[in-house]
Amino acid sequence: ESSLEKMEGEKRAAPYEGLFADGHLVLWTLCSVLLPVFITFWCSLQRSRRQLHRRDIFRKSKHGWRDTDLFSQPTYCCVCAQHILQGAFCDCCGLRVDEGCLKKADKRFQCKEIMLKNDGRAADAMSHHWIRGNVPLCSYCVVCKQQCGSQPKLCDYRCIWCQKTVHDECMKNSLKNEKCDFGEFKNLIIPPSYLTSINQMRKDKKTDYAMLASKIGKDWTPLIILANSRSGTNMGEGLLGEFKILLNPVQVFDVTKTPPAKALQLCTLLPYYSARVLVCGGDGTVGWVLDAVDEMKIKGQEKYIPQVAVLPLGTGNDLSNTLGWGTGYAGEIPVAQVLRNVMEADAIKLDRWKVQVTNKGYYNLRKPKEFTMNNYFSVGPDALMALNFHAHREKAPSLFSSRILNKAVYLFYGTKDCLVQECKDLNKKVELELDGEHVELPNLEGIIVLNIGYWGGGCRLWEGMGDETYPLARHDDGLLEVVGVYGSFHCAQIQVKLANPFRIGQAHTVRVDGEPWAQGPCTVTITHKTHALMLYFSGEQTDDDISSASDQEDLKETDG
Repeated sequence: ESSLEKMEGEKRAAPYEGLFADGHLVLWTLCSVLLPVFITFWCSLQRSRRQLHRRDIFRKSKHGWRDTDLFSQPTYCCVCAQHILQGAFCDCCGLRVDEGCLKKADKRFQCKEIMLKNDGRAADAMSHHWIRGNVPLCSYCVVCKQQCGSQPKLCDYRCIWCQKTVHDECMKNSLKNEKCDFGEFKNLIIPPSYLTSINQMRKDKKTDYAMLASKIGKDWTPLIILANSRSGTNMGEGLLGEFKILLNPVQVFDVTKTPPAKALQLCTLLPYYSARVLVCGGDGTVGWVLDAVDEMKIKGQEKYIPQVAVLPLGTGNDLSNTLGWGTGYAGEIPVAQVLRNVMEADAIKLDRWKVQVTNKGYYNLRKPKEFTMNNYFSVGPDALMALNFHAHREKAPSLFSSRILNKAVYLFYGTKDCLVQECKDLNKKVELELDGEHVELPNLEGIIVLNIGYWGGGCRLWEGMGDETYPLARHDDGLLEVVGVYGSFHCAQIQVKLANPFRIGQAHTVRVDGEPWAQGPCTVTITHKTHALMLYFSGEQTDDDISSASDQEDLKETDG
């Protein structure tokens, strides 16, 4: 009986044990699922709190803090001296710091002063502003001439104005109190003391800026940076920081945040005819800046008009190529070399043209539309490609951040037009006049009016294959070059120098009368508007430039 009772007891206990085991299984399953979710949620909450705290410091700080997930070179925190892979850096003075030391660094270290707080300090009494560690690679000590920053630790000093570097052991009290001469780019930098003096002079209602500038130096040509952070390969944002480190941050503007017309008012605080401007962007950004310069002329500020250089960040960059600045910048040369090129550049003039579009119709009471042309004007397949590209880029600008991708989109629309031929029989739809004389057109699909030598992303359209002697296209002679193309395939042949364009002629005034597809019935008149003061850099010469120059020499010899 006892054995039977035991068996029955075991049978009754077995279900409870099974339920207990199942409960443990469910509990562990819930833990294994919920615990990672809880940890992930907690980490996300902490990260968001840190981001809010960091943004609050960024907003209140006088430093230009930016965070990064990975530094591009071995980096050490300026507070704790530990090696760091990620953290924050100031794009004005170059400080680098771990996230945990950010608040301490913000309080302990002073950033670049765009103006001196002490008005009593003279323009020639500004001392070095040294920061320790993370000196540029391949920099050398001003005392012993040996390489700095070679040890794997936080070491050596750099002046954030003149960029001079010195070893820890070479740093002396005399160096700490030594006058800073602003280094290699002193002729481009606007000293903080100058702005302080200007501020005082304006309070005293004085405007003799030339006398103040004479204390800085006779070769002083202050440079203003106007960068488009959205141009081409989106390099503009990084370039803004690099220019702020080498110059006074007050000289550097992002045109997407500060329009060129507002930024160029800084020129009115500088001596007459002294300012230079470096436009970092595509040809559209350059046109935007030149329009702002024209506004200065309207305001009576002709004496403050700057000379304009270009750092090409766009897709085509034909204007930049014409002025010797190359077909595109992708960081192949350091920013310091770009500044050296600007100092070496020569002043030239660029023709700017007024394009007036008058709609047809008996009851048309609208005023004619007016535009300004710097590069070229076209009717036909290349204009259709540009229109389609612009429409798609406006819908999704983030997809057009690669120069190669942008050119691939142009190629797609060009190939499409080769098959569809939307612009055929152009000669039957438009009439062309050059300097008031009617021109008979052959069976063309496109007309292109050129102001500059380059077209279509680096092609010298007027010269073509270079096998015929024609006067070189110039951008400062008050003449427009007018050519015709037989279609998209003909444009492609010209690009690779397998064909010549149909050269129609040169003129001071061009008039196109007809029914362009996107515009509607209208008359387009192109006349000379003004000159822009540009900077030409002769160091960037392409094979086309060399061959065109040799052709010009041959032409002169023939004329002789």
